[in-house]
Amino acid sequence: MDSKALTKIQALILSAIIVVGAIAGAYTLLSNQGKSAETIKIGITTDLDAPNGKHIWQGAVLAAEQLNAEGGILGKRVEVIGEDSDFETEADIAKLSSSLTRLLTYHKVDYIIGSDLALVAQDTVADHKKIFLAIGNLDESTQRVLDNYDKYKYYFRVGPFNQTSIFQGITDSLLGVRENTGFNKVGVIAEDTPMTKGIMEGLNYVLPEIYGFDLVYEGTFPVGTFDFASYLATAEVAGTEILVPLIGFDEGIPFAKEWYDRQSPMLVYGGYLPLVSQPESWEWTNGKCEYICVATTPIVAGYPWTSRTMQAREAYIDRWGQTPQMMGAFAYDALRFILPDAIKRAGTFETDTVIESLEETSIETSNARNFVFTSSHDVMMGENPNDLEADFMLVMVFQWQNGELLPVYPKKTMDEAGTAYKYPPWQGPWSGKQVP
Repeated sequence: MDSKALTKIQALILSAIIVVGAIAGAYTLLSNQGKSAETIKIGITTDLDAPNGKHIWQGAVLAAEQLNAEGGILGKRVEVIGEDSDFETEADIAKLSSSLTRLLTYHKVDYIIGSDLALVAQDTVADHKKIFLAIGNLDESTQRVLDNYDKYKYYFRVGPFNQTSIFQGITDSLLGVRENTGFNKVGVIAEDTPMTKGIMEGLNYVLPEIYGFDLVYEGTFPVGTFDFASYLATAEVAGTEILVPLIGFDEGIPFAKEWYDRQSPMLVYGGYLPLVSQPESWEWTNGKCEYICVATTPIVAGYPWTSRTMQAREAYIDRWGQTPQMMGAFAYDALRFILPDAIKRAGTFETDTVIESLEETSIETSNARNFVFTSSHDVMMGENPNDLEADFMLVMVFQWQNGELLPVYPKKTMDEAGTAYKYPPWQGPWSGKQVP
């Protein structure tokens, strides 16, 4: 983020006077309102200079403003304080630890919301016995809650989909595509990151060995790649019918444009392609994301999955002039719905009591009809067997059609929305086939 963008964010932060200072090379954004008995402080730790971090901050600020307009939480005004973790690589762990420590010791925040890109974040909040509503996808974090509950009970993960859920969502959706199309030749293209490596290793085993798919292509590219011609050409020569992308950064835009321009005879379906799931990507790609299917959340796609989805989305757009990214949506839900609900049911801010209340969470958010934590303090995923109208968090796939993201998986969401999957209009293995 450049200095002009940062200045714009500073001008929008709450209605309080903002103090901005350079501390240890990182920007700190905080309100100058002092601590009082009538204030509850929410600390935000994330890389505020990065797109995801910016949206986490904006989602939390919007939630705080709305809570304060309703009288706060148990009568206390909500104040949001952000510390920039500058966390980009494992070498930045010291910066992450420093930002958390400042929030906990200097600002004396009551709760933490932020990205958990390193387990050190979990250790730090455990040492200070502060509840941490984390936005990240490390399976190891929630496993620690099971392994050492007394130490890590302060940790709750509010989203997004963890590695296991992404993996399960990919395999389940591919089974649905195969059932509808008959296509069985799968390729995977992924950026070279630890998360995608783990998913690729799992797919390399389960797709052929468990589900009988023919895995014909596996391509890995370094972060910062913007020319995908050779990768797509190789996947095409291998006979790929369904290409699963695992592309979490800016490379998703040139990937989508190259696939469209070459009229690649492969379906691009599901996987992990967050930038192409943004409504702005229609403009960013000049409409060349058409027919691509992406896994994302309803609030990002603009699909009214819950009674709160579109209200939250429109409020975010009105406040910040852009649609929320997935990370911002989860930060919003964490502070707008999940934490206040738990505190109100607890009737107190006492930490252990709030933890017990969080463990009993069952609430509608902008992303889930029934948000529930598992015994490991992770997000409960999947359909609710007792009430399908109160499903837990779902991995949902949307297809770009004429500038809109329309649900195509799970099938019941497609049926509920009255939508249908569409093949690209050019030649491919679908030529002559009826649309599923």
